[in-house]
Amino acid sequence: MTFSLGIVGAGQFSGQFATLFQAHPGVGDVHVTDLLPERARQLAAAQGLAGTFPSYEAMLESPEIDAVAIFTQRWTHGPLVLQGLDAGKHVYSAVPMAIRTEEIAAIIDAVETTGLTYMMGETSQYHPATVHARDRIAEGAFGRLFYAEGDYVHDMDLGFYEAYRYSGGDDWKATASYPPMLYPTHAVGGVLGAWQTHAVGVSAIGVRDERGDGVFDKEVSRFDNDFSNATALFEVAGGGAFRTNEFRRVGYPSHIRESRFRFFGTEASMEQLATVALWQDKSGVQDISELLQPKETLSPDDPSLQHVAPELRSAFTSGSAAVHDRSRLPRAFDLLPNGHEGSHHYLVDDFVTAVSTRTLPSVNAWVAARYTLPGIVAHQSALQGGTRLEIPDFGDAPAP
Repeated sequence: MTFSLGIVGAGQFSGQFATLFQAHPGVGDVHVTDLLPERARQLAAAQGLAGTFPSYEAMLESPEIDAVAIFTQRWTHGPLVLQGLDAGKHVYSAVPMAIRTEEIAAIIDAVETTGLTYMMGETSQYHPATVHARDRIAEGAFGRLFYAEGDYVHDMDLGFYEAYRYSGGDDWKATASYPPMLYPTHAVGGVLGAWQTHAVGVSAIGVRDERGDGVFDKEVSRFDNDFSNATALFEVAGGGAFRTNEFRRVGYPSHIRESRFRFFGTEASMEQLATVALWQDKSGVQDISELLQPKETLSPDDPSLQHVAPELRSAFTSGSAAVHDRSRLPRAFDLLPNGHEGSHHYLVDDFVTAVSTRTLPSVNAWVAARYTLPGIVAHQSALQGGTRLEIPDFGDAPAP
């Protein structure tokens, strides 16, 4: 039994996922809509999709569509998700879940009320470092875990200017100023995706931008934001802490690895940098770089990526790492492009499986809230000069 899917947003990212959704044996027809109809038509023609809709509203009104996958600007997700759930559609959403606590609460309420599937497509859930740390934590190899770090380190010069120009049009500088801590899930999700806890409090510091090119300029920013870098220290339930960085002005090769993680326990630790990863205990150090390194499945020069900045193409081409269990995936994915360190295949399969079996996906609404809310509160802390603030929690997903 298959279900039909509507892709919302025909930008650079959604095309890669349209390929995977269309190839999954659990999905039937795939349609697309975009605020720029020509982009929707181009994607439908290029991918051989079933067709287009003139608007999101028209897509939601159609009985042909069972579920929607939202790939729009990051600050639009909350309202669009709620529209989809209210229309009776299952919803897959790119990150973040939302940018306001009230939107997150409303999404959880809608999922509880409707019984529909909601999933946030957080790539760090299947980042090789997260997968490996999750496995070793389950084995007890760290001893008592008490501290972790997660970084999303992506300089604006490495592809983001082009990406914002593509998605933002003439007003792109106003949206390129998006506050770093409101895009927290690639860092927070990688930590909490391994460490089964949640953040209860935070103190954060923002660094005001000095480039002077109109990006991260409060007078230009639609978000009234001039932070280009931010750091947050979180306290977690049960004792311990983790730190995250969201950097947009940084001398670092984000095209090699933009998210990286560290975990420290009483018996062992694990550290990941741009090109090396180490497992360490009281007896010595083991290089685990090869274990966590995905193998490329698509050339960065592939014609399908011609409109993507070269510095961003690695996010669309990475295959799987040795720590990934591909036995659960449909064989149709074996030769298809992957991305974000091998995560795309698993995220699509998680959503399709959840909708088909009416089970909770990995990053369900309650998990997504725990990956997203810490950043929302951290940004408020940074605006207050680092004041420690409590982070609300919506609890665990209800038992089936």
